[in-house]
Amino acid sequence: MENTIAIVMAAGKGTRMNSNKSKLVHQIYGKELVKRAVENARKSGIEEIIAVVGYQKEQVQSVLGDTVQYAYQEQMLGTGHAIMQAKNYLEGKDGKVVVLNGDVPILRPSTIKSLIEKNIERKEAATLLTAIYDNPNGYGRIIRNDGGNIEAIVEEKDATNEQRKIQEINSGIYCFDIQSLLNALDKLTPNNVQGEYYLTDVIKLMNEDGLRTGAVIVEDNTEILGVNDKIQLELLTRVLRTRINTEHMKNGVTIEDMNTTNIYDDVEIGADTIIHPNTIIKSNVKIGEDCEIGPNAYIREGCKLSNKVKVGSFVEIKKAIVGEGTKVPHLSYMGDCEIGTKCNIGCGTITCNYDGLNKSKTIIGDNVFIGSNTNLVAPVTVGNNAFIAAGSTVTEDVPENALAIARQRQINKEGWNLQ
Repeated sequence: MENTIAIVMAAGKGTRMNSNKSKLVHQIYGKELVKRAVENARKSGIEEIIAVVGYQKEQVQSVLGDTVQYAYQEQMLGTGHAIMQAKNYLEGKDGKVVVLNGDVPILRPSTIKSLIEKNIERKEAATLLTAIYDNPNGYGRIIRNDGGNIEAIVEEKDATNEQRKIQEINSGIYCFDIQSLLNALDKLTPNNVQGEYYLTDVIKLMNEDGLRTGAVIVEDNTEILGVNDKIQLELLTRVLRTRINTEHMKNGVTIEDMNTTNIYDDVEIGADTIIHPNTIIKSNVKIGEDCEIGPNAYIREGCKLSNKVKVGSFVEIKKAIVGEGTKVPHLSYMGDCEIGTKCNIGCGTITCNYDGLNKSKTIIGDNVFIGSNTNLVAPVTVGNNAFIAAGSTVTEDVPENALAIARQRQINKEGWNLQ
């Protein structure tokens, strides 16, 4: 988004996680919290992103790499102090700056975009993202004047009994006019119980200067939930699971049990596909229409399944392309492979794709029948219309229309167990 900068606050300790890792590098669905916060900003159209790092900054930087610029908060002196550390990225610039939190990972990009648009449309110096909570305990309260303009944000520990009854709360997410923010930061002082520089005090300072401040009330309160401990981490994982699964069902996918189906980000699933319980589908997977997946199936990153594919119980698919109408019904591992159309992969079949040093590929043609308990030792190619006998260990290419039998002849030793 043109002339808009995002600042992601990522300097906190997160001691309640009881972990040797930074809170911000814990993952939801395979992505670190801070990475999700940065990606949400980028998906909203913001290109320039500054991460304010401090405690265990090396871990945060190892996750974000060179995708962002960095500001450093060596002392934890409050949210206002954190933004002060990024002032050099703002000075001399006009436009907007959005302040996000690295531990708020499931904020929708559309919500960020709406916040910026309202700020521009209403010509406000600051626009806050707020929420209405029936039980607002622990949150800063929004103080409005008779005209609805936001006069201040009062932290609960500094609030009066009357102010604590207010149900509109501050999410900690803001859109500021850059120059108005810089001017207010110059006047910010730590006159509060904690002796910290509160970013919330910027709103009061702006009002004292006669500037307009306002709010956008978030439609879905779960978007602004943060992570402070592993209980909240699991809660947000559930929220994201419900959100993702709901979108797929709206698009025509049948999910039999939302609570046991884990579909990661950036997965495409065609209409009329059925997902049975206890199924995991990782990121960047594409599944066609009218497929059947699970139960107890594991589809890993980068797989592409065409229409009418069946992946059954206790099957793991990894870096695989599977052709239309192919069935992998149960107890199989198919990794680093290409499987053609209308194949039947027997129970217990595996691609032996790793020799301890390198991963190799298995190519299976169209209309191939693979008997149960077959080992395909890659690199190997099975031609169209080939049959492989059950119990075979295939180490050489199988020609088209051939029957491959790769097992040792049975020998019975009479009386062996009587010795």
